[in-house]
Amino acid sequence: QVQLVESGGGLVQAGGSLRLSCAASGRTYSSFTVAWFRQAPGAEREFVAAINWSGVNTNYADSMKGRFTISRDNTKNTVYLQIHSLKPEDTAVYYCAASFNPWVSRTKPVEYVYWGQGTQVTVSS
Repeated sequence: QVQLVESGGGLVQAGGSLRLSCAASGRTYSSFTVAWFRQAPGAEREFVAAINWSGVNTNYADSMKGRFTISRDNTKNTVYLQIHSLKPEDTAVYYCAASFNPWVSRTKPVEYVYWGQGTQVTVSS
């Protein structure tokens, strides 16, 4: 089992930045592909970015490229999502998820086994 806990969300003004963290415990976290998803009210869960076990390979949803950066520190069992130039449409619950699959091209929620509880990001205009 892997337990994931997100943190770092909050209320920010448009144009601001946030760094979300996903801390893991349990099985060897460093062997997992980890992704961030987000879900706005009334919307489906949306892929944001993924990173492989070493941090060398990353994948971003096209709409997220440029403002979002995913990274990981396996010594701290933590994956990060840095978000710059926040927009009101970034308002959502952000979830991290882990998969045994080594491919960062996996972008569907069903392809990830372990999930955190989510952290709320609210961007005011």
